[in-house]
Amino acid sequence: MKLLMTAAALSLSATAAFADDHMMQKVEAADQSVANGIVSAESITAAQNGWLVVHRTDETMKPGPVVAHAPLRAGETKDVAAILTEEVMPGEMLMLMIHSEDGGMETGVFEYTLGAKEDGPIKIDGKLVMTTITAM
Repeated sequence: MKLLMTAAALSLSATAAFADDHMMQKVEAADQSVANGIVSAESITAAQNGWLVVHRTDETMKPGPVVAHAPLRAGETKDVAAILTEEVMPGEMLMLMIHSEDGGMETGVFEYTLGAKEDGPIKIDGKLVMTTITAM
């Protein structure tokens, strides 16, 4: 029994170390159909709890209005699905981005609006943690 408790403690320690701010944060997603009203990321690695936020974008690669969001746990999460709050047509570009849970009035409530600081985007060395896809 003591061996099992030690293994569990090691597992918890490894998870805590993995969720540290120096980890490689990333969003992995592919072009996909949004006919079911959902945008999915295959994998997201985040240093802290936060949000997957889906913005409209175009060839300028600037984040536009938010069309979906979903909560994220610190660490690596597979198959993160965000329900669309607006219609997205095939051919439109979407930017899937990690946002923080910082600066808002309530924990667990997505409070970001375009350009705001509440629950704003995560930046590493001045660059957004994101990827872009095309809706099919």
